[in-house]
Amino acid sequence: MKSKIKKIAITAALLMSTIVLASCGKNSSKDYSTTGSGNGNYQGVIQNGRYKTSKARGINVAQNDNQFNQKSFESGLTQVSKRVFSPKSYIFQEGQYLNTGTLQSWLGRKTKKNPNGLNPTQGKKSDPNPEYIQQIEEQDYMTDSGRSMKVKGVVIGVGINSEYNYQKKTDGPSYTKKISKDEMQQQGEIAAQKILTRLREKKDLRDVPIVIALYKQAPDDSLVGGSFFAYSKNNGNKISKWTKLDYKTMVLPKASATNATTSADSTDNDNFANFKSQIQGFFPNLSGVTAQAQYHNGQLSGMHITVTTQFYSQTEITSFTQYIARAAKRYLPSGIPIDIRIQSDSEMQAIVYRDAGSDTFRTHVLDSY
Repeated sequence: MKSKIKKIAITAALLMSTIVLASCGKNSSKDYSTTGSGNGNYQGVIQNGRYKTSKARGINVAQNDNQFNQKSFESGLTQVSKRVFSPKSYIFQEGQYLNTGTLQSWLGRKTKKNPNGLNPTQGKKSDPNPEYIQQIEEQDYMTDSGRSMKVKGVVIGVGINSEYNYQKKTDGPSYTKKISKDEMQQQGEIAAQKILTRLREKKDLRDVPIVIALYKQAPDDSLVGGSFFAYSKNNGNKISKWTKLDYKTMVLPKASATNATTSADSTDNDNFANFKSQIQGFFPNLSGVTAQAQYHNGQLSGMHITVTTQFYSQTEITSFTQYIARAAKRYLPSGIPIDIRIQSDSEMQAIVYRDAGSDTFRTHVLDSY
């Protein structure tokens, strides 16, 4: 009897050990967490206590001479992603399948030494073929399987030049080739098929949806960034149909009212001009007041406003910030997200902002120490 009880006790102990070990294994294997989400944004991946950054971090920045292109490209790509991968169901992860070396190769010209280049060979130096593909970015979309993250979709943004700058001679004058809309789209679609084929060669990406979005680069001297004009969701190895996108960004105020393309543009321009006039009347010491207005399907969808000051008093900045919040509520359109950066030539001084769907502007003044 004692032998039987002892045998049961040993069996129970072994079973408990197995359960404890299994539990420890589960906890140790789950080495990730998420940043949390809100306001319709994605959760991000934190692994081993650190945010999981892109394997090609910085490559796109190095490829761009227009800082507005980079910002519009990144934010616009996320908006395209939300059309396919809902933030309620998917977790965002910085690209992990395309590293810096790969993207540098793809963004180069096709040569004997670089057969994977997506841009054509140079041709004649006096009349070179354009470099069409300017930037590429990868976003991964994951689900939580309990013990690990699993990739369930990938979004690739492809930035295509609308013009190409080159020199016939080293240190010589610069020349510009305009790239037509049709040529830009054709080259983007060619590159998209090559990218899709290459991604399908990766084991983890053989069966997941891959979205490729095409972005028109703004010229280097533009005061606004470019915009996405088409995307394709693909479950196989061939590019499926393209879905057109209607995004654009405009600078306000316009040089003249005749530059407005629609009555809505004209109204938005007038509203912003009234806002600008009002705050300049309150504080004449301003170097500039400009806005980047984003449009989707012809409707104003957001504004980024920059107010550059010439004064440094903390009390002046505080009073001015409060006044801007009141003027913004009175003169700027309701219902859309707006952020207003108040800055000098050397530092950020304050910010006024409102989320989509809100009527309340919030303010934050940065203290000077």
